[in-house]
Amino acid sequence: MKFQTYLFDLDGTLLDHFAAIYRSHAHTRALLGGPVPTMAEVRSAVGGGVENALERLNPGADPARAMREYGAHWEKTMLEDVELMPGARELLNRLHARGAVLAVITNKHGPSSRLVLALIGATSSGALLIGDSPYDVQTAHNAGMPAWCVTTGTHTAVELKEAGSDGIYPGLSDIAQDLGL
Repeated sequence: MKFQTYLFDLDGTLLDHFAAIYRSHAHTRALLGGPVPTMAEVRSAVGGGVENALERLNPGADPARAMREYGAHWEKTMLEDVELMPGARELLNRLHARGAVLAVITNKHGPSSRLVLALIGATSSGALLIGDSPYDVQTAHNAGMPAWCVTTGTHTAVELKEAGSDGIYPGLSDIAQDLGL
């Protein structure tokens, strides 16, 4: 195998969870007195954590209130419309069958990424992060590993290339094919 450890971003990479994310942001903005955002507005705001997205979508709003409102709605509705991305289950099963170490990782800065890798007993050597955003590319590079990205999330191939992605794929099935799985 090309790598022994595979770290996967969750939203936009393994899961399509955008409908629930959109609903929670729309609900929050309405409660804070703003117009319901478009899907495009929410797509361009997400990434880098919910706090950043809330700030981008609700400038001038009380951040604590925005987080409370979002969190309350999210807790009630987050399990609605959750779907695995095409090819996710197959890729994970094939990698697991070959003895790969698999983990889910969120956007964390370099030191946090290295701690997660140490916790799962891996070094960045022989590891690959699979994600869908420039944040994932930065996370991987901060940890000293390559990042392969899929365009199934909120970022385009051009944005991922500009971020320095080491590989850009239309979906997880294409990654599986490149890995010979």
